[in-house]
Amino acid sequence: MINKFVVLVFMVTLAVTLVPVAADAQSDAPMRRPHGQPDISGTFTFRTLTPYQRPRQFEDQETLTAEAAAEFEASERTRQNRDLFDPEAGARSAGYQPRSEGGVLSYNEFWYERGIDLTDDKRTSLVIDPPNGRLPPRVPGVRAPREQSEEAEDERNARRYDSYTSRSLFDRCIMGFNAGPPMSSGAYNNNVMIFQTADHVVILNEMVHNARIIPIDDVATPPFKQFSGVSRGHWDGETFVVETTNFRGGESRGTSPNKRLVERFTRINSDRVAYEYTVTDPAVYTAPFTVMMPFRRTDGPLFEYACHEGNIGMHGILAGARELERQGRRLRP
Repeated sequence: MINKFVVLVFMVTLAVTLVPVAADAQSDAPMRRPHGQPDISGTFTFRTLTPYQRPRQFEDQETLTAEAAAEFEASERTRQNRDLFDPEAGARSAGYQPRSEGGVLSYNEFWYERGIDLTDDKRTSLVIDPPNGRLPPRVPGVRAPREQSEEAEDERNARRYDSYTSRSLFDRCIMGFNAGPPMSSGAYNNNVMIFQTADHVVILNEMVHNARIIPIDDVATPPFKQFSGVSRGHWDGETFVVETTNFRGGESRGTSPNKRLVERFTRINSDRVAYEYTVTDPAVYTAPFTVMMPFRRTDGPLFEYACHEGNIGMHGILAGARELERQGRRLRP
């Protein structure tokens, strides 16, 4: 009798467990957490082949046809493929230097996950405002790092090789190059896990395993600064809005620590969360800019990212710089 009762309980439990899943798969109703808030939780990837800024070749095209998108995706997969890299001539369009300028390949193509296609709507840029799909002009007199004069570059490089404290947060494994905030699709580790309670949302990035713990509503912003800034969240209908200030550094797109970042997370369906953010930085850019990219649900765990370059490679970076100085050769980035 007891065995029959156990079997009956198991069958009822199984039925109750499966029915909501099947119903949810066919429902257009917003996904909700037990406490009633919209459900933006899950593990997602934000990798994509969509360029951050609109390429000049698509100057007047906000989106591409299916055929044009397929052609561009195929060309990008070839252009960025490190297995096709010519170590003698280099491939500057993909950012690689030839051997004559010290170019080496640290990884082959096996390690990359740049994405396999454009966004679902086949946009030509992740930047959606300004409407031309490109970052707004810089404030007069404020140059991007790549626009520095040769003398300024030499001075900057000399400082970079002075000490480990002169290296970037990326080199030192303190911040991830795509983890942000704001997040930005990169060459690999484009995964993020979001989990939430009634009064907090946590955004855990795979890159450098950075976690932002974001309080919700009526929480005072502390006066101190952090590398990831200080984030505070609130719900605006179905959208979770995160406002971040008090940045300790300005590592993203050449912005300053005084920037204000507003991120928006909206659940589209069981497989998608829309991620949109606006950066306002009047010290660097003449106008705010807005970026939108998709979070696509991905199965599997989020593994810990162990960054050793800043520990093991740092000695080689600084030792190599001292040797170049001994030889009287110019230091390069």
